Amino acid sequence: MAQMKFMCDAERCIECNGCVTACKNANEVEWGVQRRRVVTLDDGEPGEVSISVACMHCDDAPCMAVCPTDCFYKTDDGIVLHDKDLCIGCGYCLYACPFGAPQFPKQNAFGERGKMDKCTFCAGGPAESKEEEYEKYGANRIAEGKLPLCAEMCSTKALLAGDAQTVADIFRERVVRRGHADGAWSGNPLADADNLAYDATQQG
Repeated sequence: MAQMKFMCDAERCIECNGCVTACKNANEVEWGVQRRRVVTLDDGEPGEVSISVACMHCDDAPCMAVCPTDCFYKTDDGIVLHDKDLCIGCGYCLYACPFGAPQFPKQNAFGERGKMDKCTFCAGGPAESKEEEYEKYGANRIAEGKLPLCAEMCSTKALLAGDAQTVADIFRERVVRRGHADGAWSGNPLADADNLAYDATQQG
């Protein structure tokens, strides 16, 4: 079973916020909730880089570990989803998440924050009908055999989404083409044995 992941190539991100707009359009989330955002480091300085950030659907998700109502669950393909009917708005997931992915429609304390919302990898969530699913969680493009709209709409293909191994292979090939003949695994003593750490000259 494929394990779905996001990855943002900072060398390609141009801070256009197309991914943010695509996410908003696909999911029609509440005002004040931003499932995806673009973060710029060293803005205006030499070496400035931008990355698109959302829920990274962690293998060992800290949000799942701290949720007192166990509203989080993981699908067979590694997507971390949540059940809004179980969420009490305590905010523990927000404090635990290193990416700031959990969002709340209100700024009040604890239960008055409202139901938590976050990126679902465009995989919807638990609901009895498609209409209810869309209203609560947004689009379920995964069920339609499509990737998240944020990645599909990225004009420079900086934001990659899909099977983790495929995404890693694409990024590693890009690194090689940028001049790292060993695929940027120079510190790895097993790099020569890794068929993914190949030299660009070996490609046809």
